[in-house]
Amino acid sequence: MDRIGLRCRLLKAQAEAGDIVLLFGDEPEALTHPYLAHVWARRGADLRIPAPGQAAKVAMLGVLDWAARELVVQTSRTKRSTDFIALLEQIDTQYGLTPDQAKKPVVLVLDNGPIHTSKATRAALAERAPWLTVEWLPKYTPELNDIEELWRDLKQHHLAHQTFAGPDDLDCAIHEAVRMLNRERHRHPLANHRIAA
Repeated sequence: MDRIGLRCRLLKAQAEAGDIVLLFGDEPEALTHPYLAHVWARRGADLRIPAPGQAAKVAMLGVLDWAARELVVQTSRTKRSTDFIALLEQIDTQYGLTPDQAKKPVVLVLDNGPIHTSKATRAALAERAPWLTVEWLPKYTPELNDIEELWRDLKQHHLAHQTFAGPDDLDCAIHEAVRMLNRERHRHPLANHRIAA
């Protein structure tokens, strides 16, 4: 296993032990026009999903709390440093963190995208340096970012095969999908199974 993979395993062990909060961050986009996932159709059938008008984008800025298995998402019509800084402020609030008193250290895993490396973002990260450490992923390694699987699940199972009337409808659907994903991930694995007597 390479050095980065070993580092990720160590961080996950620390998060599982409750020593740190481990967050994986990323910012994909969703479209008002349908995301087409794998579907079944009769042989020769032409599968069509109406997509009138021009597609609009909604950026999903999010972090995955690895140990709690919770997805925190903020949506925006843009994907700029100011949007990412707003996500950092949401993390501050959600985890009850202040620069002078953190409950436990936070490690944020990020790629080297421009939204993360701008001057404004670096300044915002530096302000949080007493309790926030950034682990930078190598370029083009989405397989090392655990949030990627959740984005795929959200698009394939919650947003697929739908046309949204506009960005506001898509925004609502994204937040509802995140609530459903978080509920599913917190449900006890045996909660829906009956135990035979």
